[in-house]
Amino acid sequence: MEVILDTNALSAWLDGDPCFKPMLKDIEKLYLSPIVLGEYRFGIAASRYRVQYENVLTELLRDIEVLPLDDRVAKNYADIRRVLKKNGTPIPWHDIWIAAQARNFSLPVLSNDKHFDSVPLLRRIGW
Repeated sequence: MEVILDTNALSAWLDGDPCFKPMLKDIEKLYLSPIVLGEYRFGIAASRYRVQYENVLTELLRDIEVLPLDDRVAKNYADIRRVLKKNGTPIPWHDIWIAAQARNFSLPVLSNDKHFDSVPLLRRIGW
């Protein structure tokens, strides 16, 4: 299975969360969004373990593909945001971008954020 990681999945993985570890056994390939990278880098910028986290992230990025943001993703973003607004189920804008990339590349999102469940044509895998 291939998945795109949400920020909480990336954090759980890099923090060694024991509940997250079993999720990795069925995953063949991981992808990241530049949105997730931005959120994660923002979080570690203020951490007292900043250097350690940045080193781990640098290693990780050698093995994980960062998916592009392009016009197809932007169209998915607009469609998802429109539908969520119409249904009265808005989610954070940064998660709409992650969902748009996931839909564009036909990937499930690995996340504990249940609001992804309100995005049509998107599968969320939680732990």
